[in-house]
Amino acid sequence: MKLKRLFLCLITLGMLQFSNAQEGLPIYSDYLTDNYYLIHPSMAGVANCNKVRLTGRQQWLGQSNAPSLQTLSVNGRFGETPSAYGAIAFNDKNGYHSQTGAYLTYAHHLMFSRNPIDLNMLSFGLSAGMIQYKLDETSFLADGFDPIISGIEQSATNFNIDFGFSYHFLDFYAHATVKNVLANDGINFNEQGLSYNNLRTYLFSAGNVFSRLGSEWSYEPSIMFMHRDATKESLIDLNMKAYKEMEFGKLWAGISYRTSLDGAEYLNGTGVSSQKLQYFTPLVGINYKNFVFAYTYSYQANSVVFNNGGFHQITLGINFGCRREKYECNCPAINL
Repeated sequence: MKLKRLFLCLITLGMLQFSNAQEGLPIYSDYLTDNYYLIHPSMAGVANCNKVRLTGRQQWLGQSNAPSLQTLSVNGRFGETPSAYGAIAFNDKNGYHSQTGAYLTYAHHLMFSRNPIDLNMLSFGLSAGMIQYKLDETSFLADGFDPIISGIEQSATNFNIDFGFSYHFLDFYAHATVKNVLANDGINFNEQGLSYNNLRTYLFSAGNVFSRLGSEWSYEPSIMFMHRDATKESLIDLNMKAYKEMEFGKLWAGISYRTSLDGAEYLNGTGVSSQKLQYFTPLVGINYKNFVFAYTYSYQANSVVFNNGGFHQITLGINFGCRREKYECNCPAINL
C-alpha cells in the first residue's frame, strides 16, 4: 500500500534526523572514550603511544534495521619525528541507508616550549577518504508499482577531505575541524526530496583537566560545538569526566549532555508543540596497562521519540610503541 511505503519512508527520514547518518562518519559521543582522533584529524599521533581503537554502537535494541555503527582506527607517530599517521575504517547502517568508508590521515605537531617538560604544542591534521553510500529500495515495491520508487539498491561513492588543528598548553586543549570540505552530490534527501550537495560540518572542542598536587583524582570539563552547513543545524555537548590513578593504570567515568540549538515542531493532539534533541550519555572506562575498555549508554530525553530504547556502545583499544611520558601535565590524551 502507498500509505505503508510512505510510513516506511518517514521512519527512515526520522532515523536519519536523529543519528546523523549519510554524512561520512557519524558524530556521537565516542570521542570521549579516549578517541578524539575520530572527529579531529589533528589528534593523530598526539599521544606518547600509538593507538588502536575498535568501537561498536547499536541503537534501539529489539528494533529491526535500527542504526548501528562499527569503527576501527589506528594512529601514531613516525618514530621520533613530529609527523604522524592515522587511518579510520567504518561501517554505518541506518534503516534502508548504509555507508562504508575509509580515511587516511597525516598530522604534524609543532612544539613551542623551550623546555620539553612543558606542553605547548600546535597540531595540524588532514584526512582524505572514500565513502560509499547505499539506499536499498528493493523491498519498497512489495505491494506493487510506484513511479517514484526505483526498486533497486542505489549507490554513490564520493571522495572527501577533513582538515583541522589542535592546540595543547599544559592542562588546556582546543580543537577545530572542518569535515567534508568538498561539496559532493550523493543520495541524501530532505523532506522535499532535494539532494544535499554540501555536507560540510564545523566542529570545535575545548577542555581543561584539573587536579590537586599529589592527588590521584583529576577532573576534565569539556565542550564540543557542531554546525552543519547544509541544514543549518547546530548542537552542543557539555561533558565532565573524572579520572583515578591506579597501580595497574587508570579508572575513569563521566557524563555528556547533548542538546540541539534548533527546535522541531510536532502536533500534540491539541496544537503544535516544539522540542529540541536531548541526549544524556554516561560513560565508564578502564586503562589496564596498555589495554582500554569503555562503555557508553545514551538516553534520548524527548517527549516524542521513535523508541524509548537506549544507544549502547563498547570501545576496545590497545596502545603500543609507547614512549616515556615527557610532559608534566594533567593531559590524558597526551600522557597515556
